[in-house]
Amino acid sequence: MYEYAIAWEWLAFAARWFHVITAIAWIGSSFYFIALDLGLVKRPHLPPGAYGEEWQVHGGGFYHIQKYLVAPAQMPEHLTWFKYESYFTWISGFLMLCIVYYGGADLFLIDRHVLDISPSVAILISLGSLALGWVVYDLLCKSPLGRNTWGLMAVLYIVLVFMAWGYTQLFTGRAAFLHLGALTATIMSANVFMIIIPNQKIVVADLIAGRVPDPKYGQVAKQRSLHNNYLTLPVIFFMLSNHYPLSFGTQFSWVIAALVFLMGVTIRHWFNTTHARKGRPTWTWIVTVILFILIMWLSTVPKLLTGETDAAAVAPAFQQFAGDPHFPAVKQLVSTRCSMCHAAEPVYEGIVRPPNGVMLENDAEIAAHAREIYIQAGRSHAMPPGNITDITPDERKLLVAWFESAVEGKKQ
Repeated sequence: MYEYAIAWEWLAFAARWFHVITAIAWIGSSFYFIALDLGLVKRPHLPPGAYGEEWQVHGGGFYHIQKYLVAPAQMPEHLTWFKYESYFTWISGFLMLCIVYYGGADLFLIDRHVLDISPSVAILISLGSLALGWVVYDLLCKSPLGRNTWGLMAVLYIVLVFMAWGYTQLFTGRAAFLHLGALTATIMSANVFMIIIPNQKIVVADLIAGRVPDPKYGQVAKQRSLHNNYLTLPVIFFMLSNHYPLSFGTQFSWVIAALVFLMGVTIRHWFNTTHARKGRPTWTWIVTVILFILIMWLSTVPKLLTGETDAAAVAPAFQQFAGDPHFPAVKQLVSTRCSMCHAAEPVYEGIVRPPNGVMLENDAEIAAHAREIYIQAGRSHAMPPGNITDITPDERKLLVAWFESAVEGKKQ
């Protein structure tokens, strides 16, 4: 059993590493070609059919690049296809989903206080949602609405926000954000696999056969590429969110997700406008900062919305916490709800070492990790995973009161 757990842990690490590598390759090439496309310049000397050109310098050499909206008059001997970065990013991400969330469904996927379902049912819902999300998206793009680029994007935004809310009604907060990122990434990768590359292959086949390619294939592919452009940054946010429980561990997590999608638009709009040499719209950064501050505010579940006391964002000395009047009750709570995993020898099945090396077995360890306990189990519901130990709302309030009381005591 011990060897199996170790091997599984390393498999998860390898899958995560593979995922990061392929994602860097995909996102890097995507951002490069978006910037290149927007920076093309039309000049009179261009060959027939060429839309624009760009001169670039990198690594001590100069590059002269020309773009054809449909295709050149003759096919070159060699074409470099940018597709495998996308495919392997999705495959490695799905592998991680299987290893972490399907393999550990009771801990990371299911919160029985949200929806009491079996692991097999939760996995089927997960798979079905990813497939359904792509089908709905694709049908909307192919509908009459698809001819209105910005109207379509507005409707797609509403669909994504609805999915964000829906996932919070099905899974743990951590899994809800992860699935929202997985759904968005599935749409992006399927755009490449199902639309962009097949359309380009049709154009290539027409050229080889001596036919004039239909420009509609390029137009459709460009629309899907535009969607991928604006969805990339939110996907990165959701994939990183599992390390930051304040982003997903509150009742307003779906609202936070909605704001994250908007930040993806504002940030990419600045880069797109800049690369197109149409100015530098600094207002986009002002809007982005405002949205991020709003997300920070929502993550603390302030008194105005829930009646709870807002936390003071301070980092006091940890030694204060063991002397707080709440500490005996907190110590008992942590021993009951947390130490089965956060111990030198965890007793929870499948856990062979304390997660992240955090042990909570004595006064010093609990006090040293006061801030993490406060954020992970007090202010958010990230811990215990899926609330596997049935921590109650009153117990979470006790953790909040303990931390904030000690903080106020230190300030005085």
